[in-house]
Amino acid sequence: MCRNITTLRGLEPAATAEEIEAAARQYVRKVSGVQPVSAATEEPFERAVRAVTAATTDLLAALPPRRNPPPTEPPLRRISARR
Repeated sequence: MCRNITTLRGLEPAATAEEIEAAARQYVRKVSGVQPVSAATEEPFERAVRAVTAATTDLLAALPPRRNPPPTEPPLRRISARR
């Protein structure tokens, strides 16, 4: 659905809370169609980000390890690597 969300499972080192939240935020932006958050959309948007972040954290913790690392790194790691 959203090509900008990268696979977090199997990263070395493991995905950080910041990376998980960034992916959740991107997902919520995509499915809601909310790009700039306004006063009217901020509360439900942030609530959804927290819920997706929690669900993603639980999912990654429950899945078995991957045999191979994911093909791409999350955007936050790519940005850090450029600095």
